[in-house]
Amino acid sequence: MGFDAVVFDLGGVLIDWDPRYLYRRLLPEREVDEFLTEIGFAEWNHAQDADLRPWADAVAALSARHPNRRDLIAAYPARFAETLGGPIHGTVELLRDLSGAGVPLFALTNWSAALFPVARQRFDFLDLFRGIVVSGEEGVAKPDPALFRVAFDRFGLQPETTVYVDDFAANVSAGASLGLHAIAFHDADRLRSDLAALGLP
Repeated sequence: MGFDAVVFDLGGVLIDWDPRYLYRRLLPEREVDEFLTEIGFAEWNHAQDADLRPWADAVAALSARHPNRRDLIAAYPARFAETLGGPIHGTVELLRDLSGAGVPLFALTNWSAALFPVARQRFDFLDLFRGIVVSGEEGVAKPDPALFRVAFDRFGLQPETTVYVDDFAANVSAGASLGLHAIAFHDADRLRSDLAALGLP
């Protein structure tokens, strides 16, 4: 079977995002993971990726449960740029190679609508995508199949001829369940081999 499009996740695949980059500047190293666990950062951030509410409301709601952490919580959206470590160079090089070979490229990302412009402005390689679906703009986040279907419908993708790349196991499983050829991302070299094995240039 031939594959005629590749859909990429962004964070952890092409963009090095980690809230620890910010919080290591605000807390002693040994306290960072404890803080993120204490406030339920992963769940809070994922909910905001799928929510159209303003960040001010999300900060207020979480701060009401953790009033002693209010300033640290508010720092996340206010200093979001500091959570971005930079591009994952090997994957970006691969993306450029695919683009140069004429492979249609798309992105499907869990990202707050209010914060995605920070990445859009910083990473010029995002212009290589023919289209990007951002969860925060749709009000639903991966692994919900509904977000994948937005990409299918908007870009005219046929799952059986589309490759999907993500670093999060639940998202890979969701993509596979919808008929995508889903690849778990580990590193750029392995991904390059995986794509070459599928006949992609």
